[in-house]
Amino acid sequence: MYSIAPSHSLIWPSCFTMGTYQPESLAGATNSDNDDDESPIEEVRLTVTNTDDPTLPVWTFRMWFLGLFSCCLLSFLNQFFSYRTEPLIITQITVQVATLPIGHFLATVLPTTKFRLPGFGSRLFSLNPGPFNMKEHVLISIFANAGSAFGNGSAYAVGIVTIIKVFYRRNISFLAGWLLIITTQVLGYGWAGLLRKYVVEPAHMWWPSTLVQVSLFRALHEKDDQRMSRAKFFLIALICSFCWYLVPGYLFSTLTSISWICWAFSKSVTAQQIGSGMRGLGLGAITLDWSAVASFLFSPLICPFFAIVNVFAGYMLIIYIVIPIAYWGFDLYGASKFPIFSSHLFTSQGQKYDISAIVNDKFELDIGKYEEQGRIHISMFFALTYGFGFATIASTITHVALFYGREIYERFQASYKGKEDIHTRLMRKYKDIPSWWFNTLLLVTLAVSLILCIFLNNQVQMPWWGLLFASAIAFMFTLPISIITATTNQTPGLNIITEYVMGIILPGRPIANVCFKVYGYMSMSQAVSFLSDFKLGHYMKIPPRSMFLVQFLGTIISGTINISVAWWLLNSIENICQDDLLPPDSPWTCPGDRVFFDASVIWGLVGPKRIFGTLGSYSSMNWFFLGGAVGPVLVWLLHKVFPTQSWIPLINLPVLLGATGSMPPATPLNYNAWVIVGTIFNFFIFRYRKQWWQRYNYILSAALDAGVAFMAVLLYFSLGMENKGLTWWGTNGEHCELATCPTAKGIAVDGCPAR
Repeated sequence: MYSIAPSHSLIWPSCFTMGTYQPESLAGATNSDNDDDESPIEEVRLTVTNTDDPTLPVWTFRMWFLGLFSCCLLSFLNQFFSYRTEPLIITQITVQVATLPIGHFLATVLPTTKFRLPGFGSRLFSLNPGPFNMKEHVLISIFANAGSAFGNGSAYAVGIVTIIKVFYRRNISFLAGWLLIITTQVLGYGWAGLLRKYVVEPAHMWWPSTLVQVSLFRALHEKDDQRMSRAKFFLIALICSFCWYLVPGYLFSTLTSISWICWAFSKSVTAQQIGSGMRGLGLGAITLDWSAVASFLFSPLICPFFAIVNVFAGYMLIIYIVIPIAYWGFDLYGASKFPIFSSHLFTSQGQKYDISAIVNDKFELDIGKYEEQGRIHISMFFALTYGFGFATIASTITHVALFYGREIYERFQASYKGKEDIHTRLMRKYKDIPSWWFNTLLLVTLAVSLILCIFLNNQVQMPWWGLLFASAIAFMFTLPISIITATTNQTPGLNIITEYVMGIILPGRPIANVCFKVYGYMSMSQAVSFLSDFKLGHYMKIPPRSMFLVQFLGTIISGTINISVAWWLLNSIENICQDDLLPPDSPWTCPGDRVFFDASVIWGLVGPKRIFGTLGSYSSMNWFFLGGAVGPVLVWLLHKVFPTQSWIPLINLPVLLGATGSMPPATPLNYNAWVIVGTIFNFFIFRYRKQWWQRYNYILSAALDAGVAFMAVLLYFSLGMENKGLTWWGTNGEHCELATCPTAKGIAVDGCPAR
């Protein structure tokens, strides 16, 4: 899937547009001499089989047990890790790999005795209906995927509960938080189901990212006779990852960010700004902590090298060219008064902005207090990040229109005119989902959402018309964005658009703004993910009703666990998310929620007019919209003038401009490690040890994720809850305390040298 930062990133150009797994028997060959038995898309022909066995059992005890367990575990782990400095998202691939040997084990030990259940007539059931099959495995993975918010980690709306309780220090009830999470996660399913015939059934809507999953399922279920089986390799790698994380996770936490320039120049503010991996530009910063490698950007082992190159090029351009020129060269917006890399909000004199002072008793902006404290200022990096976010929005629209517009149009037309392909014909054997299921789900979810906005309005602030407006925006964009994703594997987001619109319409209400953003953006995102999983089920020949029930139940269960874990952590960890009050080695700094909070202040409480409009200091950032829109046009014209230059179409400006879309909360350390590890595995090992890569690459990624997750949870329950920590040089952070200091003369900040 794609990673979406909580505040402002628009698009994560997918790390899954990668070469699909092609067994030797299929590579370069077709599946049948009959054209009717072939997909019109070559990648699909080479990846997805044209056969189906409808007799394979899917509603098995194994599926329910492993599906429920995986969903609950992923929901717990992803919410638990979301508050940590280096959050780790446990993805569907980890479940795919980990549940395979367990499924085979259950198929070996469970009794095969058949029995009847009351109410089911003469139908016979068994805990063990036969060998563990691929369809069970697919349903387990989809069940678990709902537990990771379809690959995005914990439910997006949990951030609203967090910022209300931690940053604004107000109250929201558990019921209101639960309703908010469940409705935002489920709302888009209603209309997504009705769009299946447009973006799931047509062969030309091929959803490239799903082919990675199909490839991995086929690879895992092929006969495995080699000495080092995938299951054995997974177990060994998991144990190694589990044991090693004890070192950076507890004994020697400085290994998480080895910023050696800070150590060499312990008295220099500028050197630490350049060298700090977590608070500066991260030049030379490295890590020996897998959670730092895979945080925010997902595992680099599952991202193809060309995508890594694009991200690296954009990252280098923004971090090591644009930011230094803007900060040290031109001192734009008085940049030297503030830290070079920070997501905090500041006064004009470089002090932390007291947000609580400008919020009145009605949880709205106090204009008098705001004018007394002055305009809000942000770091140069944070301002440019928003600017590049604006450019990414515009460039995505023009890039997709110019480079993919004809393809999207032709494939959408073909989806109407073309014959049903083999996969759609095979799926006709199964009972389809009645339309009233989706209509009922949509109406019930909308009704519950309206009840939340009307009767609990004092907690969520959003008026009823805001809910309807947000739902209309999401519904309107779901089909075109689904078509773009299904044909190009790029998924534009609506988060910036929704928060910008609501900030103009209803400024001064921070929670109303984030609720509008979540309803408008997340319901669309969930709808697209729902359709993507349906396409996976389409390729794997999973009965549609089974798909729907697993997705729906998984979403309800995961949302409930997300809010429960969040509620527990927010009420049990002292000063959680308050990085200025926590010890240097504390993992509970909540970088994603900090950015989510800042976004609520910028777009909701203060409003875009007072930040990026005529009443703010950063109105020139709006020019990035124009620059982003024009950029792809220039690339397209170059391609037309020099059609023989094959490298020109590879210039993907949405990728380049959106490369740092996860920053903040991601840091240069995360990008450095991600690029290095990704290059090693997806360039060198892929090129020179391709057989090893094909066999073990995904398995290693899953094992590293799982090992870190289990050790981190063990450390928290065994040591963290009792506050049993080590205190020595190696647990005192990255030793770059001066990286957060301003460089302007006359600006006095505690802990920083006077200038």
